[in-house]
Amino acid sequence: MHVPSKFSLLLLALICSIPALGQERKSYGIRTVAFYNVENLFDTQNDSATYDDNRTPTGKDRWTDGRYRQKIAYISRVISEIGVQTTKTSPDVIGLCEVENRRVLEDLVQHPNLVQRDYGIIHYDSPDERGIDVALLYRKSSFIPHSFDSRRLLLFNAEGHRDYTRDQLVVSGLLDEEQLYFIVNHWPSRSGGEARSRPYRLAAAQLNRRIMDSLIQQDPEAKIISMGDLNDDPQDTSLKKVLKTSGSKVVNDTLLENISLFNPMEKLFRKGLGSLAYRDQWNLFDQIFFTTNLLHPNKETFRFWKAGIFDVPYLRTQKGRYKGYPLRTYAGGQYVGGYSDHFPVYIYLIREVVPKL
Repeated sequence: MHVPSKFSLLLLALICSIPALGQERKSYGIRTVAFYNVENLFDTQNDSATYDDNRTPTGKDRWTDGRYRQKIAYISRVISEIGVQTTKTSPDVIGLCEVENRRVLEDLVQHPNLVQRDYGIIHYDSPDERGIDVALLYRKSSFIPHSFDSRRLLLFNAEGHRDYTRDQLVVSGLLDEEQLYFIVNHWPSRSGGEARSRPYRLAAAQLNRRIMDSLIQQDPEAKIISMGDLNDDPQDTSLKKVLKTSGSKVVNDTLLENISLFNPMEKLFRKGLGSLAYRDQWNLFDQIFFTTNLLHPNKETFRFWKAGIFDVPYLRTQKGRYKGYPLRTYAGGQYVGGYSDHFPVYIYLIREVVPKL
């Protein structure tokens, strides 16, 4: 079988059963899309425009160059291993949140764990008060971006004052010559309580929906993947009522329409799985959902295969009260020297590799 070199696709033989007599096994190209909240990836420099004073060598966290370099090494290791058991390589596209600036992203992709993967960076500075942003990394060998933009989320508190938060990053480009759109999110936190902060996340969901509707208006066949730390679970109002996501591919015996959104994280959440833990409860705030045209079987285009949470043992606290929780960088105000308070999440996209005649 001849595989077009321009795709540079990894072949994956999906064998569900022994093929019938005369029936050939199919081979598939596979790509990984991931998301990771990297828990306050700050450099050590004080930025007078943001509240980053704690993350400096003389600040409360004693954020030294050694601690920063270890954090870079740890996060780069995680990224290099997401999906590797299936694809033998790191994610082709990965959204990140809680990064301070472009410098930390450059240090990340230039680390020996990742430098050979040749990642490109898409990043804008957000107006967030803490100075944290979202970003997209992409392997240049598989994804070619051709447009990107930062969409501002305007929020106001009860007194009418602006509440500054993260922008939503919108990127379009070609994944192995197929048009795809990505949105990277970090919705407002639950600070002050879930109910009190809920309107902020509803507003974030509404912005996400408007972005999608705009993309679909320009391109009715747009395949859109939205990802991020939503600070809401798959069953919450922002997902189910505003974005109208579904955890089932079929509703009333009918395949979801193209304009609908499929959220594979809903099934994982129903199984009791999560990407972060708080007070002995698991939440799945880190999610990837997408337009349902990525469910439709078409041998010539990418479609969704499966989703997962990257929760390997070294990312978990091994003992004590928080055994099994994500191994954080800081816990209770003390430096722990871990990875992040979130696990990464990912999905696989596949398409059939058709031999040339």
